[in-house]
Amino acid sequence: MRRRGPCAELQPGEHLPRPAMDLRMLPLLWLCLLCSSCTGDISCRGCNSRTLSPQLPHNSRGGMDIPPMPTVISLHLRDHQRPSRGTTRETSSPGGSRRLQESRVRVRRDQAGPKGFSREIMMPSDPSQEDPLTSYPMEGQKTKRSDLKGSREEGRLSRARSEELRLSSSSFALTGDSAHNQAMVHWTGGANSSVILILTKLYDFNLGSVTESSLWRSTDYGTTYEKLNEKVGLKTVLSYLYVSPTNQKKIMLLSDPDVESSILISSDAGATYQKYRLNFYIQSLLFHPKQEDWVLAYSPDQKLYSSMDFGRRWHLVHERITPNRFYWSVMGLDKEPDIVHMEARIADGHAHYITCRIQECSETLKSGPFSRSIDTNSLVVQDEYVFIQATSGGRASYYVSYKREGFAQIKLPKYSLPKDMHIISTDEKQVFAAVQEWNQNETYNLYISDTRGVYFTLALENVKSSRGLEGNIVIDLYEVAGIKGVFLANKKVDERLKTYITYNKGRDWRLLQAPDTDLKGNPINCILPFCSLHFNLQMSENPYNSGSISSKVTAPWLIVASGNVGPELSSTDTNMYISSDGGNTWKHIFEEEYNVWYLDWGGALVAMKHTSLPVRHLWLSFDEGRTWNKYGFTSSPLFVDGALVEPGVENQIMTVFGHFSLLSEWQLVKVDYKSIFSRKCNENDFENWHLHNQRDFCVMGERKTYRKRRPGLKCLLGKDYLRTITEPCLCSHWDFECDYGYERQGKNQCIPAFWFNPSTISRDCSQGQSFLRSSGYRRIVSNNCTDGLREQYSAKPQQCLGKAPQGLQLSTSDGRLGVQFGQNVTFLVHLEEGDLQKINIQLDFGDGSAVSYANFSKIEDGIKHIYKNAGIYQVTAYAENNVGIDSTILYLHVTSPVEHVHLRVPFVAIKNKEANVSAVVWPSRSGTLTYFWWVGNNTKPLVTLDSSISLTFNEEGAITITVQVSSGSTLIQDTKEVAVHEYFQSQLLSFSPNLDYHNPDIPEWRQDISRLIKRALIQVTSIPEEHILVAMFPGLPTSAELFILPHKNVSERRKGNKADLEQIVETLFSALNQNLIMFDLKPGVEIFVYVTQLTLAPLVDNSASHSSSAMLMLLSVVFVGLAVFLIYKFKRKIPWINIYAQVQHDKEQEMIGSVSQTDNAPKISLSNFADPEELTDKELDTRVIGGRVKVTDSKQGHFISAD
Repeated sequence: MRRRGPCAELQPGEHLPRPAMDLRMLPLLWLCLLCSSCTGDISCRGCNSRTLSPQLPHNSRGGMDIPPMPTVISLHLRDHQRPSRGTTRETSSPGGSRRLQESRVRVRRDQAGPKGFSREIMMPSDPSQEDPLTSYPMEGQKTKRSDLKGSREEGRLSRARSEELRLSSSSFALTGDSAHNQAMVHWTGGANSSVILILTKLYDFNLGSVTESSLWRSTDYGTTYEKLNEKVGLKTVLSYLYVSPTNQKKIMLLSDPDVESSILISSDAGATYQKYRLNFYIQSLLFHPKQEDWVLAYSPDQKLYSSMDFGRRWHLVHERITPNRFYWSVMGLDKEPDIVHMEARIADGHAHYITCRIQECSETLKSGPFSRSIDTNSLVVQDEYVFIQATSGGRASYYVSYKREGFAQIKLPKYSLPKDMHIISTDEKQVFAAVQEWNQNETYNLYISDTRGVYFTLALENVKSSRGLEGNIVIDLYEVAGIKGVFLANKKVDERLKTYITYNKGRDWRLLQAPDTDLKGNPINCILPFCSLHFNLQMSENPYNSGSISSKVTAPWLIVASGNVGPELSSTDTNMYISSDGGNTWKHIFEEEYNVWYLDWGGALVAMKHTSLPVRHLWLSFDEGRTWNKYGFTSSPLFVDGALVEPGVENQIMTVFGHFSLLSEWQLVKVDYKSIFSRKCNENDFENWHLHNQRDFCVMGERKTYRKRRPGLKCLLGKDYLRTITEPCLCSHWDFECDYGYERQGKNQCIPAFWFNPSTISRDCSQGQSFLRSSGYRRIVSNNCTDGLREQYSAKPQQCLGKAPQGLQLSTSDGRLGVQFGQNVTFLVHLEEGDLQKINIQLDFGDGSAVSYANFSKIEDGIKHIYKNAGIYQVTAYAENNVGIDSTILYLHVTSPVEHVHLRVPFVAIKNKEANVSAVVWPSRSGTLTYFWWVGNNTKPLVTLDSSISLTFNEEGAITITVQVSSGSTLIQDTKEVAVHEYFQSQLLSFSPNLDYHNPDIPEWRQDISRLIKRALIQVTSIPEEHILVAMFPGLPTSAELFILPHKNVSERRKGNKADLEQIVETLFSALNQNLIMFDLKPGVEIFVYVTQLTLAPLVDNSASHSSSAMLMLLSVVFVGLAVFLIYKFKRKIPWINIYAQVQHDKEQEMIGSVSQTDNAPKISLSNFADPEELTDKELDTRVIGGRVKVTDSKQGHFISAD
């Protein structure tokens, strides 16, 4: 058991006693120190923070989300771990990192929730588990420096005790509950109610259950309490206390399930109770946001129940529901108020998104707004939006429904490639999301969407993330309460954390200017950008602490935060700062952490030190933290466990929880501030404050003027004192952000990203109609500017032109190409370009039946078909309009699992010469795999048991090759294209080293980069594009091969065409050698293209002379290499070698290519690759680290990895 050490501190100017001091004076000295009660005043300049609302906030589910275990708050006396100041943005990740998550604590903000909030204080039953850092100093034990410093401040005497300022207060002890180690405190009864309920209990950590409980009730704001154990039953052991968010007079108490499963209900603010037995255990509750009697209950066996009479009767809604993935309907969006959104798990490990009315949720009436299966733990229903995640082919796709319309795939920048995504906020008809991209580990990027939540653009890169106490993702992002568009974030810059602020919702960010002077008036020499102010953007997990940063809707100009001044955020140097102008300037107010709460709508501030030592004073400020007065609130020092400001703002009451000693009863100190206010405020007591961003008074497109009380006045504010005058501003550059597909260059210019084609016409655009073509800019959502540059930056209407269908894609709803006999198959048809309203769609199922549709609107949910016979079916989709036609083919097997196949083909092959084609399958399975090869337009495949075949192409042109691999009932495929010519030449290419950093090594990226290189070559040399083919190799370092192709129509004078081809090769070779070929990957990132070889590669054709010339070249290369080796070996004996090296030291090193031009090269077989068991899906489809591709010209063709 711990003993609390003596609470003695030196006073200002006092020195340590000398060793020679008379020992007879020690008892007197100790008596004086104990009588002083360790009190003292604090010198500070300002402080401001808001109290975390004691109400349980509305959950994104449209109701009250009661967690399985109420928030645990640690007490100083009996806790095994000191509570942290909290976390900023929490997201639940029960399904692992690759899950779409909602933020439990959405955007970190301070706003009042519904009155009647239940929180739990927790102390372990075993004091030996206590953290030594939070225990009280024992005799002879050292105390932390911060505690010593705090003890001096607390122990500083202020003249005489009788002269100090005191607040009206009263203390009440919960007699008989000294052994109880948990408590839940709740204001109830409605607005300005005087009723407080407290449930204390003894939780046995060894048994994992509650063994004792007491229920207390106060009807006079906490002056006195009545024990209600007899009214609820002396043998009843209570575990949880809940209050209806829409009617705080309705109380719900749950008994401990290890004793009995029952519920106690009160409709008169806890005065009387009725008890009802339950036939299931309640793990969590979700109250309806509007209907006070409607409740959802979740049980540990994954069953969801509903009650329409506040818990008296319960009805089973659904089974196999994912924990915390059920939501009430949102009024105005869902058709009926009793609709429930749920994620139900299915046998194959996936889940379905279903909705139903709770009274009609039978198997036949369940409906799914999303026809396909989704990933578990991915459903999020929040405001106007519904989010889900579906993984296919190892890559996750995210979908959103806006206002309960059809789902659309979320569009992030093409190469963000998220491996984790969290929904942070859906306020103001816009989505804030945190995305961890493929090359990030400890940080996330912030993205912001358009109104529909589909198109996302980057707001801030590399924002700090961490894990919360429950393993949840925590993002360091804070939204200032009461000011639209103002956020603070901690960004990682060169391995340093820095705090940034934005006033236009993420368009522009800047560092915080440090105060001019510190607390003592000494100048702070902090110059941007080398030095700035940084904050701990943490939200308190303890509702009785104010958190490390706080603001309030009713006083938006005030922000209080803890942090430090310097080049980066420090975890040890903690001070308190305040801003009274919305974050533009800051003042240093405390040298250590303090809890600061708002009184009287933010007109007054109260501060209490965050310490484990006993206190009996707090500090008040009426001038926005410039000056403070010390007040006594209790006669004896109190070990404070927390403080709670009464949510009814008209009652200036604060309740402080704590203990006078280690073994004392629970003490509840009621502090009444009403006496310190002299009168009510009148009109002359107010002044105007103008919101601004560094003296720019147009913030988010409008000028805002607030009426606030003049600092220093001690008058009480009224209910509706907050008045705001708003007028719009003219639109300027700052009111617009880059649209999807565009990136910022400089301050105000938006240019298309290298992967984005701005000329693409909307698929929904029909001929004769018009659509809005983006200018590259979009006005920031919720920005209210008018006129000015609005017309210049707005999207312009453009006539829809008839366009042939292009990019037709056919797939099954689950992405599988093998089904079982009699199984219902859903085909999904997707068209990238073309008029969806005027295109005829036909689907031939390959079994003698087909369907056709006049437009796409009728097949958005897919086309269903059942095959009556087993076999392999060629399913063909056609899209046709008056301009053109497009088609695509899918081969469906109606028949042990394989997961991925990688088809390796040459990019270019020689006509009438064999070309080797192979397939690599992962993972390796026992048994024989069957390979089905389709070449060109052949309807009958070549069937082999070998993973490679040799093909001979008799015609020139682009030949499509498709391979399907069958193993049991599983079938997968890959498709590549081969260019067939009579002859060609090629050169290996290399790039600027910085391209490797931007290389995610996926097929789509390589295709886009190939197009960029080809475009650059054409622009510099003016060579027709039909002569150029660029192929990117997988892996690092980034490399490619340039193919120079003949004209499609080869004339009879074949030698002349070869000469023309050689001239083209020389032109390209010259341009590459002169470093004329380059492209911009993104603003500020220039990539140069080089040739890898010094000499031109020989012509590749089907003649025999090519072999001898290639052999001569090979021998030449060997000879040169041998000569270089001999020169290097004996260079010290040849003086001019060193001289030449000194003269040529700055010349760039030439690279020798790895191409061997020979006709006798062996074929590529599976032995050239890693064993399939060693491959992973990522390795097959992404990168080969440190690998280099071997390229061979032979009778079998020119072979590379054809991605």
